[in-house]
Amino acid sequence: MTMTLVIAGLLGAAFGAMLDRIGATNPNWIARMLTLTDTNLMKTILVAIGTASILIFAGQMYGLVDVGHMSVKAVHVGVLLGGAILGFGWAIAGYCPGTGLCGLAVGRIDALFFVAGGLVGAAGFMVSYPFWESIGFLNGEKWTLGAIPGADYPAAIPALQGDLAGIVMGAAFILIAILLPRRIVGRKAARAAA
Repeated sequence: MTMTLVIAGLLGAAFGAMLDRIGATNPNWIARMLTLTDTNLMKTILVAIGTASILIFAGQMYGLVDVGHMSVKAVHVGVLLGGAILGFGWAIAGYCPGTGLCGLAVGRIDALFFVAGGLVGAAGFMVSYPFWESIGFLNGEKWTLGAIPGADYPAAIPALQGDLAGIVMGAAFILIAILLPRRIVGRKAARAAA
């Protein structure tokens, strides 16, 4: 157990250092990405997601990754609403939960307020959980896009091989990152829109 925590801590620190290195702990870089004036960070994120998808789903196909370790989230109104809140918060603050913690670790004061706000929001959700559950916001099923051998979840498209779909989607993310221009919107147009 202790060795597992040490390894998790080392991997987390390495991941945080890489987030800082690529600029993800700087809200200005996030703003440039979201206004499409500099897509370097977006390209990095797309390549990372694509590579992880290919490795995980190929690992499942070849028996190297146990499907039982995959966490499938239930689909319900709460997930959609929470995702929208997260997206708006990311755009406004320039942080998501992971980059906020990394920003705090490198000494950004604005990240301190972001993390504190996130903790207050999480506490508010915990306290109000029974209410959201009672009105049906948290009722939903767990399912996957395609059928994954060994998974206990129904597939939205049963004829689709889920592992193969994950690999194709990962490759598509990498291809988009390669083809994406460095800047989609010029600096003058971005300033005028702001």
